[in-house]
Amino acid sequence: MCSRKLHYETIGLVYTVGLICHLKTIYMITIISGTNRKNSKTLQVAQFYYACLQERAVPVHLFSLEQLQTLQRNEAIVQLEKDLLIPTGKFIFIMPEYNGSFPGVLKILLDITDIRKCWWHKKILLTGLADGRGGNLRGLEHMTNILHYLKMNVYYNKLPISKINEETDKEGQFLNPDTREGIVRQIEDFLQY
Repeated sequence: MCSRKLHYETIGLVYTVGLICHLKTIYMITIISGTNRKNSKTLQVAQFYYACLQERAVPVHLFSLEQLQTLQRNEAIVQLEKDLLIPTGKFIFIMPEYNGSFPGVLKILLDITDIRKCWWHKKILLTGLADGRGGNLRGLEHMTNILHYLKMNVYYNKLPISKINEETDKEGQFLNPDTREGIVRQIEDFLQY
């Protein structure tokens, strides 16, 4: 926004006082729905995050792992990197609990992409989902360790959403206003991160 230096001359000496104002960088955000299961609650929650970010006029994309049709690096993955993963400055992972952690297909995405170009030094927000009481806390911690290894900056406010089938209706609308408000607060804080 501004960068200005003021010069003062006193008794033959020049003092420079710097006024530093930081520009707010707007990053493209990509939300990744962390499962390849069709018609999942994970995708519904990811769509809620997407709508919240669109309301704030933030450049946002939603990628569902339903679209990931490979277990190895190929031209489709290279194109995904070029079009979406490399240009993204911030990510949001919505991760369901599978067998006490997160889905393997999400780990495959990390493994088959160029980690230096796609993931290093980027910011990420994590949200866990579970039908049980933990909200995928263990999966959030597992993923945090992996992302730290990939030199990513994991936002501290990881939101575990428990009893997801009671929290949302069939269309994916949140029934509990506290959960909605928690998500909105998490998003607004992440935008400042």
